[in-house]
Amino acid sequence: MARVLHLLKGDDAALVLTVIAQQRAAGDDVTVALLPGAVAPTLPAEVRLRRVPTELSWDTLLEQIFEADQVITW
Repeated sequence: MARVLHLLKGDDAALVLTVIAQQRAAGDDVTVALLPGAVAPTLPAEVRLRRVPTELSWDTLLEQIFEADQVITW
């Protein structure tokens, strides 16, 4: 099981949701970091959504980037 972190800045989440669904089907642990200005998509219950910087500090985001097996920016 891979630990995947999505950094979401844009507002078009269609492709994001497709990729997340594939990753969840593969058993990956998925987190979405919502950057300032981004619109929160409707995510599956198993996917964690963290808003930067209100719920997740920039320092903690940097730590999570280095801890993740895969980081995807949108």
